[in-house]
Amino acid sequence: MTLTDVDIDAMLKRLHLANARRVWRDMVARAEKEDWSFRAFIALLVSEEIAQRKQTRLGRLSTRAHFPFLKTIDDFDFTFQSTVRLALLGSALSPDFVTEGRSLILFGKPGRGKTHLAVAIAYRAIQNGFDALFVTAAELIDHLSAAFRQGQLAEVLERYTAPHVLVVDEVGYLTYGTDAANMLFHVVNDRHRRKRSMIFTTNKQTEAWGSVLHDDDLAQAIIDRVLERGRVLKLDGPSIRTKHLGLDAPTEAEPSSQQVGRISGTTRAEFSEPTEARDA
Repeated sequence: MTLTDVDIDAMLKRLHLANARRVWRDMVARAEKEDWSFRAFIALLVSEEIAQRKQTRLGRLSTRAHFPFLKTIDDFDFTFQSTVRLALLGSALSPDFVTEGRSLILFGKPGRGKTHLAVAIAYRAIQNGFDALFVTAAELIDHLSAAFRQGQLAEVLERYTAPHVLVVDEVGYLTYGTDAANMLFHVVNDRHRRKRSMIFTTNKQTEAWGSVLHDDDLAQAIIDRVLERGRVLKLDGPSIRTKHLGLDAPTEAEPSSQQVGRISGTTRAEFSEPTEARDA
């Protein structure tokens, strides 16, 4: 059976093998020049297709997550942290964090890297095969409040309860309406019931969430659900944003804090990480 280049190209197109269709001619030339076996040629062609599809998926889900920037755990500088060490984050970087419906509250003053860590953990979840969504607390509460007034709460709520991982950023940074606790409780309660992971960043102690959300009882109910399968991590040390000004006392780093962020027990990155982050 003799097939022309046009025939091969048409078959690859029909099978939706976009990357193989793009590279197969160059790979054939390499295979002939280097005397590859048929097995080696097929293996490389298929592996290249799989790698490209994985990268495309990561890009698509990262865009859909609405991250304010793309930061990975490898980008995080633990030398400026006096309380959080890499060993504390190992479980949050594994697939079990999502499959077991675990949650995190990242607490600390502004500039300590809370949002960076939240994005990095959510991005690792995407690398592990899940989807994620990033939203500020103000955006979430305002969106749900408007939907409630329009009688569309159930439809809009699905946006925040469906993703495997939800990042709610900046709890306590802004003033919310009087229905804030009620709106946030809808999200947390549904996600807790479905064992969906949640990550919150906040500059307020959990004891202060009642005054922030205008309802002590609902705030306590929210925190109880988050922490039943979750924990609070406090980030301390000098502000990353103003470290060049020397406004905070320097924090002495432990030797292990020099390590980049890997899943506990591995000695090298399981995933290839972007080398450049998008601007916020």
